[in-house]
Amino acid sequence: MCTMNSSIGNHKVLIGIIILWFFLSLGSLLFGVFDGDGVKPALLLILYVLLPIGIFVVSYLNSVPLREVILSLNLRVVILAQTVRMIGGVFLILYGLGLLPALFALPAGLGDLAIGMTAPIVALVLLTKHPFPARVLILWNVLGILDLVNAVSLGILTSSSPLGIFAGEISIKPVISFPLGLIPTFGVPLTVILHVIALIKLKENRMP
Repeated sequence: MCTMNSSIGNHKVLIGIIILWFFLSLGSLLFGVFDGDGVKPALLLILYVLLPIGIFVVSYLNSVPLREVILSLNLRVVILAQTVRMIGGVFLILYGLGLLPALFALPAGLGDLAIGMTAPIVALVLLTKHPFPARVLILWNVLGILDLVNAVSLGILTSSSPLGIFAGEISIKPVISFPLGLIPTFGVPLTVILHVIALIKLKENRMP
């Protein structure tokens, strides 16, 4: 009973951290942390993406309670959560309206749609009695991570900053403003972490 209560408590703590993280990103956008041109918004965006991932990795390696929570998660649910990536289709809509550059919007939007639309299929296949090829699942997660890395990189390279070597007349400003700014500041690092969790469970042979 004590172990069960401890596990429930650890899950609640993790959920609380995620909620706090969400409101931190939300507050940053509402208070205009990413407003303006120059290198500062681009560097802040990189920080908002990389810092949560780094904290997760360090915490997982050093915290037994966190490892127990992560390894107890249902792999199908972790994969199914990637369905939220379909929201990336909004990049394609904004491109069609002339509000986002093609170099960013097309790869980011199509990549997110591909991962988001296949997530339910992968989760459904895991429900079958036949063993799912681990290599396929690993490849799917790696492609999901690469898509996110590519989207963030292209976002930086098309931004109106010294790092924006491919910047044009159309700005990526909508992507770092409320409400879309929640995608790179919260959604991207969270979905990367979910991919990492899936890979961890595969490595530990914790299939559902």
